[in-house]
Amino acid sequence: MHVNQSRRMFQSLRFQIVAILVVGGLAPFFLSHFDILLSANTSQNSAIGSVTAALAALIIYRRMTAYPGTMAFAYILPVFVSTYGLAIAVLFFTRLEYSGSMLLVGFLASVVFTFLLALVIERRGVARFYVVPGGIDDLIRDAPRFEWVTLRQPLPPEERGATIVANLHWDHDSAWERMLAEAALKGHAVYHTKQLHESLTGRVRIEHLSENNLGSLVPNFAYDKVKRLGDLAACVALLPVLIVVLPVIAIAVRIDSGGPVIFRQVRMGYRRRPFTMLKFRTMTDRLPCEDPEEARNDAVTLHDDSRITRVGRFLRRTRLDELPQVFNIARGEMSFIGPRPEAMPLSDWYERELPFYSYRHIVRPGLTGWAQVNQGHVSELADANEKLQYDFYYIKNFSAWLDIVIIIRTVRTVLLGFGWR
Repeated sequence: MHVNQSRRMFQSLRFQIVAILVVGGLAPFFLSHFDILLSANTSQNSAIGSVTAALAALIIYRRMTAYPGTMAFAYILPVFVSTYGLAIAVLFFTRLEYSGSMLLVGFLASVVFTFLLALVIERRGVARFYVVPGGIDDLIRDAPRFEWVTLRQPLPPEERGATIVANLHWDHDSAWERMLAEAALKGHAVYHTKQLHESLTGRVRIEHLSENNLGSLVPNFAYDKVKRLGDLAACVALLPVLIVVLPVIAIAVRIDSGGPVIFRQVRMGYRRRPFTMLKFRTMTDRLPCEDPEEARNDAVTLHDDSRITRVGRFLRRTRLDELPQVFNIARGEMSFIGPRPEAMPLSDWYERELPFYSYRHIVRPGLTGWAQVNQGHVSELADANEKLQYDFYYIKNFSAWLDIVIIIRTVRTVLLGFGWR
Protein backbone atom coordinates (compact mmCIF):
# COMPACT_ATOMS: atom_id res chain seq x y z
CA MET A 1 0.00 0.00 0.00
CA HIS A 2 1.27 3.48 -0.89
CA VAL A 3 2.52 5.39 2.18
CA ASN A 4 0.14 8.31 1.60
CA GLN A 5 -2.82 5.97 1.04
CA SER A 6 -1.90 4.08 4.20
CA ARG A 7 -1.80 7.36 6.08
CA ARG A 8 -5.26 8.25 4.81
CA MET A 9 -6.59 4.88 5.93
CA PHE A 10 -5.34 5.42 9.49
CA GLN A 11 -6.82 8.93 9.44
CA SER A 12 -10.24 7.76 8.25
CA LEU A 13 -13.12 8.17 10.71
CA ARG A 14 -14.48 4.68 9.98
CA PHE A 15 -11.19 2.95 10.82
CA GLN A 16 -10.67 4.97 14.00
CA ILE A 17 -14.22 4.39 15.29
CA VAL A 18 -14.01 0.63 14.78
CA ALA A 19 -10.57 0.47 16.39
CA ILE A 20 -11.46 2.60 19.43
CA LEU A 21 -14.65 0.60 20.03
CA VAL A 22 -12.65 -2.62 20.02
CA VAL A 23 -9.93 -1.22 22.28
CA GLY A 24 -12.17 0.72 24.65
CA GLY A 25 -14.75 -2.06 24.92
CA LEU A 26 -12.92 -5.36 24.64
CA ALA A 27 -9.98 -4.52 26.91
CA PRO A 28 -12.08 -3.93 30.07
CA PHE A 29 -14.50 -6.71 29.11
CA PHE A 30 -11.56 -9.12 28.81
CA LEU A 31 -10.36 -8.05 32.28
CA SER A 32 -13.78 -8.79 33.81
CA HIS A 33 -13.39 -12.51 33.04
CA PHE A 34 -10.48 -12.67 35.47
CA ASP A 35 -12.37 -11.08 38.35
CA ILE A 36 -14.95 -13.50 39.74
CA LEU A 37 -16.18 -10.85 42.21
CA LEU A 38 -17.64 -8.70 39.43
CA SER A 39 -21.35 -9.08 38.77
CA ALA A 40 -22.86 -9.10 35.27
CA ASN A 41 -24.33 -5.62 35.84
CA THR A 42 -21.00 -4.24 36.99
CA SER A 43 -19.19 -5.63 33.95
CA GLN A 44 -21.86 -4.41 31.56
CA ASN A 45 -22.07 -0.89 33.01
CA SER A 46 -18.29 -0.56 33.07
CA ALA A 47 -17.89 -1.76 29.48
CA ILE A 48 -20.63 0.60 28.25
CA GLY A 49 -19.08 3.49 30.18
CA SER A 50 -15.65 2.76 28.75
CA VAL A 51 -16.90 2.47 25.16
CA THR A 52 -18.93 5.68 25.45
CA ALA A 53 -16.02 7.62 26.97
CA ALA A 54 -13.54 6.30 24.38
CA LEU A 55 -15.83 7.12 21.46
CA ALA A 56 -16.62 10.61 22.79
CA ALA A 57 -12.90 11.25 23.32
CA LEU A 58 -12.11 10.16 19.76
CA ILE A 59 -14.72 12.50 18.26
CA ILE A 60 -13.59 15.45 20.41
CA TYR A 61 -9.94 14.68 19.65
CA ARG A 62 -10.58 14.65 15.90
CA ARG A 63 -12.46 17.94 16.08
CA MET A 64 -9.78 19.62 18.17
CA THR A 65 -6.84 18.48 16.06
CA ALA A 66 -8.60 19.64 12.91
CA TYR A 67 -7.65 23.20 13.85
CA PRO A 68 -4.37 24.52 12.43
CA GLY A 69 -1.27 24.56 14.55
CA THR A 70 -2.52 21.92 16.96
CA MET A 71 -0.12 19.23 18.12
CA ALA A 72 -2.03 15.95 18.08
CA PHE A 73 -0.04 14.34 20.91
CA ALA A 74 -0.71 17.24 23.30
CA TYR A 75 -4.47 16.67 23.31
CA ILE A 76 -4.75 12.91 23.73
CA LEU A 77 -4.33 12.68 27.50
CA PRO A 78 -6.46 15.75 28.47
CA VAL A 79 -9.34 14.65 26.23
CA PHE A 80 -9.44 11.05 27.47
CA VAL A 81 -9.06 12.14 31.10
CA SER A 82 -12.06 14.45 30.64
CA THR A 83 -14.38 11.90 29.01
CA TYR A 84 -13.49 9.01 31.31
CA GLY A 85 -13.78 11.33 34.32
CA LEU A 86 -17.25 12.35 33.15
CA ALA A 87 -18.21 8.69 32.64
CA ILE A 88 -17.14 7.84 36.19
CA ALA A 89 -19.08 10.85 37.54
CA VAL A 90 -22.25 9.76 35.72
CA LEU A 91 -21.94 6.19 36.98
CA PHE A 92 -21.25 7.40 40.51
CA PHE A 93 -24.12 9.91 40.78
CA THR A 94 -26.64 7.59 39.12
CA ARG A 95 -25.60 4.90 41.66
CA LEU A 96 -24.97 2.32 38.95
CA GLU A 97 -22.58 -0.52 39.73
CA TYR A 98 -19.22 -0.15 38.02
CA SER A 99 -15.65 -1.37 38.26
CA GLY A 100 -12.90 1.21 38.62
CA SER A 101 -10.30 -1.31 37.42
CA MET A 102 -12.26 -2.00 34.23
CA LEU A 103 -12.57 1.69 33.45
CA LEU A 104 -8.89 2.20 34.21
CA VAL A 105 -7.93 -0.58 31.80
CA GLY A 106 -10.22 0.86 29.13
CA PHE A 107 -8.75 4.31 29.68
CA LEU A 108 -5.14 3.12 29.48
CA ALA A 109 -5.79 0.93 26.43
CA SER A 110 -7.57 3.76 24.60
CA VAL A 111 -4.86 6.32 25.39
CA VAL A 112 -2.04 3.98 24.33
CA PHE A 113 -3.89 3.09 21.11
CA THR A 114 -4.48 6.77 20.24
CA PHE A 115 -0.85 7.65 20.95
CA LEU A 116 0.29 4.82 18.67
CA LEU A 117 -2.22 5.86 16.00
CA ALA A 118 -0.96 9.47 16.07
CA LEU A 119 2.62 8.19 15.92
CA VAL A 120 1.90 5.98 12.90
CA ILE A 121 0.16 8.84 11.07
CA GLU A 122 3.07 11.18 11.80
CA ARG A 123 5.68 8.61 10.70
CA ARG A 124 3.89 8.09 7.41
CA GLY A 125 4.66 11.58 6.23
CA VAL A 126 3.15 15.02 6.22
CA ALA A 127 0.01 16.03 4.39
CA ARG A 128 0.46 16.28 0.62
CA PHE A 129 -1.12 18.96 -1.57
CA TYR A 130 -1.19 19.04 -5.36
CA VAL A 131 -0.71 22.58 -6.60
CA VAL A 132 -2.19 24.20 -9.68
CA PRO A 133 0.43 26.76 -10.82
CA GLY A 134 -0.41 30.42 -10.44
CA GLY A 135 -0.86 32.73 -7.45
CA ILE A 136 0.01 30.27 -4.69
CA ASP A 137 3.59 31.18 -3.76
CA ASP A 138 2.61 32.87 -0.47
CA LEU A 139 0.90 29.74 0.81
CA ILE A 140 3.87 27.49 0.05
CA ARG A 141 6.22 29.96 1.73
CA ASP A 142 4.07 30.34 4.87
CA ALA A 143 3.42 26.59 5.31
CA PRO A 144 6.73 24.88 4.43
CA ARG A 145 6.16 21.84 6.67
CA PHE A 146 3.70 20.31 4.19
CA GLU A 147 4.50 18.49 0.97
CA TRP A 148 3.71 20.57 -2.11
CA VAL A 149 3.58 18.83 -5.50
CA THR A 150 3.23 21.17 -8.48
CA LEU A 151 1.06 19.82 -11.29
CA ARG A 152 2.76 20.15 -14.68
CA GLN A 153 -0.21 19.24 -16.86
CA PRO A 154 -3.95 19.89 -16.46
CA LEU A 155 -4.66 16.31 -15.42
CA PRO A 156 -6.09 15.14 -12.07
CA PRO A 157 -3.57 13.38 -9.78
CA GLU A 158 -3.55 9.60 -9.97
CA GLU A 159 -3.52 9.32 -6.18
CA ARG A 160 -6.91 8.37 -4.80
CA GLY A 161 -8.55 11.08 -2.69
CA ALA A 162 -5.80 13.59 -3.47
CA THR A 163 -6.02 17.16 -2.20
CA ILE A 164 -5.70 19.90 -4.84
CA VAL A 165 -5.14 23.56 -4.09
CA ALA A 166 -5.58 26.38 -6.60
CA ASN A 167 -5.97 30.14 -6.57
CA LEU A 168 -9.52 30.30 -7.89
CA HIS A 169 -9.17 34.05 -8.47
CA TRP A 170 -6.23 33.45 -10.80
CA ASP A 171 -6.77 33.69 -14.55
CA HIS A 172 -6.28 29.99 -15.35
CA ASP A 173 -6.81 28.83 -18.89
CA SER A 174 -9.79 26.65 -19.72
CA ALA A 175 -7.82 23.37 -19.56
CA TRP A 176 -6.93 23.90 -15.89
CA GLU A 177 -10.50 24.95 -15.06
CA ARG A 178 -11.89 21.80 -16.69
CA MET A 179 -9.34 19.73 -14.75
CA LEU A 180 -10.49 21.21 -11.42
CA ALA A 181 -14.12 20.41 -12.23
CA GLU A 182 -13.19 16.87 -13.30
CA ALA A 183 -11.08 16.36 -10.17
CA ALA A 184 -13.98 17.40 -7.91
CA LEU A 185 -16.29 14.97 -9.73
CA LYS A 186 -13.78 12.18 -9.15
CA GLY A 187 -13.84 12.79 -5.41
CA HIS A 188 -10.64 14.84 -5.02
CA ALA A 189 -10.76 17.69 -2.49
CA VAL A 190 -10.24 21.06 -4.22
CA TYR A 191 -9.35 24.04 -2.02
CA HIS A 192 -9.02 27.73 -2.73
CA THR A 193 -5.57 29.01 -1.72
CA LYS A 194 -6.93 31.69 0.65
CA GLN A 195 -9.06 29.27 2.63
CA LEU A 196 -6.19 26.76 2.83
CA HIS A 197 -3.76 29.48 3.92
CA GLU A 198 -6.11 30.31 6.79
CA SER A 199 -6.51 26.65 7.74
CA LEU A 200 -2.79 25.82 7.72
CA THR A 201 -1.49 28.99 9.41
CA GLY A 202 -4.33 29.79 11.82
CA ARG A 203 -4.43 33.40 10.59
CA VAL A 204 -6.90 35.42 8.54
CA ARG A 205 -5.06 37.52 5.98
CA ILE A 206 -5.93 41.21 6.04
CA GLU A 207 -6.53 43.01 2.77
CA HIS A 208 -9.51 45.35 2.40
CA LEU A 209 -12.19 45.15 5.07
CA SER A 210 -14.67 44.04 2.41
CA GLU A 211 -12.23 41.34 1.26
CA ASN A 212 -10.76 40.07 4.50
CA ASN A 213 -12.05 36.48 4.29
CA LEU A 214 -14.17 36.96 7.41
CA GLY A 215 -17.34 36.26 5.44
CA SER A 216 -19.38 38.28 7.93
CA LEU A 217 -18.44 41.20 10.13
CA VAL A 218 -20.60 39.82 12.94
CA PRO A 219 -19.34 36.84 14.99
CA ASN A 220 -21.55 34.13 16.47
CA PHE A 221 -23.46 36.18 19.05
CA ALA A 222 -25.58 33.18 20.06
CA TYR A 223 -22.42 31.49 21.30
CA ASP A 224 -21.34 34.76 22.92
CA LYS A 225 -24.33 34.58 25.29
CA VAL A 226 -23.60 30.94 26.18
CA LYS A 227 -19.95 31.80 26.68
CA ARG A 228 -20.86 34.64 29.04
CA LEU A 229 -22.84 32.21 31.22
CA GLY A 230 -19.85 29.86 31.18
CA ASP A 231 -17.55 32.69 32.28
CA LEU A 232 -19.80 33.48 35.24
CA ALA A 233 -20.04 29.81 36.23
CA ALA A 234 -16.24 29.48 36.07
CA CYS A 235 -15.81 32.60 38.23
CA VAL A 236 -18.07 31.09 40.90
CA ALA A 237 -16.25 27.74 40.71
CA LEU A 238 -12.87 29.46 41.13
CA LEU A 239 -13.89 31.41 44.25
CA PRO A 240 -12.73 28.78 46.79
CA VAL A 241 -9.30 28.66 45.10
CA LEU A 242 -8.99 32.43 44.76
CA ILE A 243 -9.83 33.00 48.43
CA VAL A 244 -6.72 30.98 49.33
CA VAL A 245 -4.32 31.87 46.52
CA LEU A 246 -4.87 35.63 46.10
CA PRO A 247 -3.85 36.62 49.67
CA VAL A 248 -0.70 34.47 49.45
CA ILE A 249 0.40 36.14 46.21
CA ALA A 250 -0.48 39.59 47.56
CA ILE A 251 1.72 39.05 50.62
CA ALA A 252 4.59 37.81 48.43
CA VAL A 253 4.38 40.91 46.20
CA ARG A 254 4.33 43.27 49.17
CA ILE A 255 7.28 41.60 50.91
CA ASP A 256 9.33 41.42 47.70
CA SER A 257 9.12 45.03 46.52
CA GLY A 258 6.77 47.05 48.72
CA GLY A 259 4.34 49.45 47.10
CA PRO A 260 0.85 48.59 45.83
CA VAL A 261 -0.06 44.94 45.34
CA ILE A 262 -2.49 45.43 42.46
CA PHE A 263 -1.50 47.07 39.18
CA ARG A 264 -4.35 48.94 37.51
CA GLN A 265 -4.14 49.93 33.86
CA VAL A 266 -6.75 51.35 31.49
CA ARG A 267 -7.06 49.13 28.43
CA MET A 268 -9.23 49.08 25.34
CA GLY A 269 -12.15 46.74 25.85
CA TYR A 270 -15.29 45.23 24.38
CA ARG A 271 -16.81 47.39 21.61
CA ARG A 272 -13.98 49.93 22.15
CA ARG A 273 -15.07 50.77 25.69
CA PRO A 274 -12.01 51.41 27.92
CA PHE A 275 -11.88 49.61 31.26
CA THR A 276 -9.47 49.29 34.16
CA MET A 277 -7.73 45.92 34.03
CA LEU A 278 -6.40 44.39 37.25
CA LYS A 279 -3.15 42.45 37.66
CA PHE A 280 -0.75 41.66 40.45
CA ARG A 281 2.09 44.16 40.20
CA THR A 282 5.15 42.49 38.68
CA MET A 283 7.28 45.58 38.01
CA THR A 284 8.79 48.29 40.18
CA ASP A 285 6.25 50.95 41.11
CA ARG A 286 6.55 54.12 39.00
CA LEU A 287 4.63 57.28 38.12
CA PRO A 288 2.48 57.28 34.96
CA CYS A 289 4.00 58.93 31.86
CA GLU A 290 2.38 62.08 30.54
CA ASP A 291 4.02 62.15 27.10
CA PRO A 292 2.12 59.86 24.61
CA GLU A 293 5.28 58.40 23.10
CA GLU A 294 6.83 57.76 26.51
CA ALA A 295 3.57 56.17 27.67
CA ARG A 296 3.61 53.86 24.65
CA ASN A 297 7.22 52.82 25.30
CA ASP A 298 6.43 52.34 28.99
CA ALA A 299 3.55 49.98 28.08
CA VAL A 300 5.86 47.68 26.12
CA THR A 301 7.53 44.90 28.11
CA LEU A 302 10.98 44.08 26.76
CA HIS A 303 12.83 40.79 26.93
CA ASP A 304 14.54 40.52 30.34
CA ASP A 305 13.01 43.87 31.30
CA SER A 306 14.94 45.33 34.25
CA ARG A 307 11.71 46.69 35.76
CA ILE A 308 10.41 43.17 36.56
CA THR A 309 10.76 42.19 40.22
CA ARG A 310 11.91 38.79 41.52
CA VAL A 311 8.41 37.64 42.47
CA GLY A 312 7.08 39.33 39.35
CA ARG A 313 9.27 37.17 37.14
CA PHE A 314 7.73 34.01 38.64
CA LEU A 315 4.21 35.41 38.43
CA ARG A 316 4.66 36.33 34.77
CA ARG A 317 6.12 32.97 33.82
CA THR A 318 3.25 31.09 35.49
CA ARG A 319 0.62 33.72 34.47
CA LEU A 320 -0.48 33.97 38.12
CA ASP A 321 -0.26 37.76 37.83
CA GLU A 322 -3.40 37.60 35.68
CA LEU A 323 -5.61 36.05 38.40
CA PRO A 324 -7.20 39.36 39.53
CA GLN A 325 -8.72 39.62 36.05
CA VAL A 326 -11.32 37.10 37.23
CA PHE A 327 -13.01 40.18 38.73
CA ASN A 328 -12.91 41.88 35.30
CA ILE A 329 -14.51 38.75 33.87
CA ALA A 330 -17.22 38.72 36.53
CA ARG A 331 -18.04 42.35 35.70
CA GLY A 332 -18.40 41.50 32.00
CA GLU A 333 -15.40 43.56 30.91
CA MET A 334 -13.43 40.47 29.87
CA SER A 335 -13.83 36.78 29.12
CA PHE A 336 -11.54 33.89 29.99
CA ILE A 337 -10.78 33.52 26.26
CA GLY A 338 -10.48 36.26 23.64
CA PRO A 339 -8.02 38.76 22.12
CA ARG A 340 -5.77 40.18 24.82
CA PRO A 341 -6.66 43.79 25.73
CA GLU A 342 -3.94 46.31 24.96
CA ALA A 343 -2.93 49.35 26.99
CA MET A 344 -4.54 52.52 25.62
CA PRO A 345 -1.30 54.04 24.24
CA LEU A 346 -0.52 50.82 22.35
CA SER A 347 -4.11 50.38 21.15
CA ASP A 348 -4.21 53.96 19.84
CA TRP A 349 -0.88 53.42 18.06
CA TYR A 350 -1.98 50.14 16.50
CA GLU A 351 -5.26 51.69 15.31
CA ARG A 352 -3.37 54.49 13.57
CA GLU A 353 -0.92 52.12 11.89
CA LEU A 354 -2.88 48.92 11.22
CA PRO A 355 -6.02 48.81 9.08
CA PHE A 356 -9.10 47.28 10.73
CA TYR A 357 -7.35 46.95 14.10
CA SER A 358 -10.41 48.20 15.97
CA TYR A 359 -12.47 45.27 14.62
CA ARG A 360 -10.79 42.95 17.15
CA HIS A 361 -12.93 44.64 19.83
CA ILE A 362 -16.09 43.04 18.41
CA VAL A 363 -15.68 40.28 21.06
CA ARG A 364 -14.74 40.55 24.71
CA PRO A 365 -11.00 40.63 25.42
CA GLY A 366 -9.66 37.55 27.15
CA LEU A 367 -7.30 36.35 29.82
CA THR A 368 -5.80 34.07 27.15
CA GLY A 369 -6.38 33.80 23.42
CA TRP A 370 -5.54 32.23 20.06
CA ALA A 371 -2.71 34.70 19.40
CA GLN A 372 -1.17 34.08 22.83
CA VAL A 373 -0.92 30.30 22.40
CA ASN A 374 0.44 30.64 18.85
CA GLN A 375 2.65 33.72 18.96
CA GLY A 376 3.28 34.82 22.50
CA HIS A 377 4.17 38.36 23.59
CA VAL A 378 4.73 41.01 20.88
CA SER A 379 6.15 44.51 20.94
CA GLU A 380 7.00 45.38 17.32
CA LEU A 381 4.45 46.70 14.83
CA ALA A 382 5.08 43.87 12.36
CA ASP A 383 4.45 41.31 15.11
CA ALA A 384 1.28 43.17 16.11
CA ASN A 385 0.02 42.86 12.52
CA GLU A 386 0.57 39.10 12.64
CA LYS A 387 -1.14 38.97 16.04
CA LEU A 388 -4.11 40.79 14.51
CA GLN A 389 -4.41 38.03 11.89
CA TYR A 390 -4.60 35.45 14.69
CA ASP A 391 -7.27 37.57 16.42
CA PHE A 392 -9.31 37.75 13.22
CA TYR A 393 -9.06 33.98 12.86
CA TYR A 394 -10.47 33.61 16.38
CA ILE A 395 -13.36 35.99 15.63
CA LYS A 396 -14.21 34.22 12.38
CA ASN A 397 -14.14 30.78 14.05
CA PHE A 398 -15.74 31.98 17.30
CA SER A 399 -16.94 28.68 18.81
CA ALA A 400 -16.73 26.34 21.78
CA TRP A 401 -14.41 23.99 19.90
CA LEU A 402 -11.80 26.67 19.35
CA ASP A 403 -12.11 27.81 22.97
CA ILE A 404 -11.45 24.24 24.15
CA VAL A 405 -8.33 24.10 21.97
CA ILE A 406 -7.11 27.40 23.44
CA ILE A 407 -7.73 26.24 27.03
CA ILE A 408 -5.68 23.07 26.56
CA ARG A 409 -2.92 24.88 24.70
CA THR A 410 -2.85 27.52 27.44
CA VAL A 411 -2.10 24.81 30.01
CA ARG A 412 0.79 23.64 27.87
CA THR A 413 1.94 27.24 27.36
CA VAL A 414 1.98 27.89 31.11
CA LEU A 415 3.89 24.67 31.82
CA LEU A 416 6.52 25.47 29.16
CA GLY A 417 6.68 29.21 29.86
CA PHE A 418 6.09 30.03 26.18
CA GLY A 419 5.94 33.69 25.17
CA TRP A 420 6.18 35.26 28.63
CA ARG A 421 7.83 38.63 29.30
